[in-house]
Amino acid sequence: MYVPLYMAGYLVRRQVEVAHTFKGFLIPMALLGVVCGLIIVQPDFGTMTVIIVMALGMLFLAGSPLWQFVLMIVGIGALLAGLVLTSEYRMARITGYLDPWADVNGSGYQLAQALIAFGRGEWFGVGFGNGIQKQFYLPEAHTDFIMAVVGEEFGLMGSVFIVMMLSLFVWRAFHIGTHALYRGRRFAAYVAYGLAIWIGFQGFVNAGVNVGLLPTKGITLPFMSFGGNSIIVACIVLSMLLRIDYENRQLDRDSKGKSPWQVA
Repeated sequence: MYVPLYMAGYLVRRQVEVAHTFKGFLIPMALLGVVCGLIIVQPDFGTMTVIIVMALGMLFLAGSPLWQFVLMIVGIGALLAGLVLTSEYRMARITGYLDPWADVNGSGYQLAQALIAFGRGEWFGVGFGNGIQKQFYLPEAHTDFIMAVVGEEFGLMGSVFIVMMLSLFVWRAFHIGTHALYRGRRFAAYVAYGLAIWIGFQGFVNAGVNVGLLPTKGITLPFMSFGGNSIIVACIVLSMLLRIDYENRQLDRDSKGKSPWQVA
């Protein structure tokens, strides 16, 4: 939760530096690099990736030059490749992702079971509660692989519905942020943008892992995965967006219904 708040405050205070100097780009990334270093020691590769993507997305929306992102992405890519090559369990995840059927009872077990679940679901699923993959076949079916359970029980249509709902949430979060920006509330706008990137990217990664688009990572599906921390944090994100939207609407009423473009 602290990353979007810190980044929003930094982008408001250092707007000119962020848009015109490499120092303005480097300072927050260096501080977050220390945080990510502590996270990767745990190890938690997925959370580190979400934090980096969120920070880069907020810097991009704040107007940082494109060449800085290219340089940073190349550096981060090299770092991530080094982390994979020096860790046996991460390498096993990559090989299991590339060909889960080569070691279906080992590194490719989770992905293989998830794909079987989607295959059983077909178009409309086997019915709510009738899935069998969640019954000790699919590991972490209630958290990391809950999307596979949805695919089995509600089929392709159910999976598409979940993706559309998350996409709608992200679109509305960006809309709230843009509304706040036109009202001159830059801090609130950047917070909304950061939360939108966070939820959108986390949902994308979770769904991508379930269908084999991305290597296996321990990232929950926002608003759906079991677990107090995941659900509580998602509800906090929702409450912050609702608060920003509420204050936007208060300003709309105070300006007697004028659009933000008329009063910005």
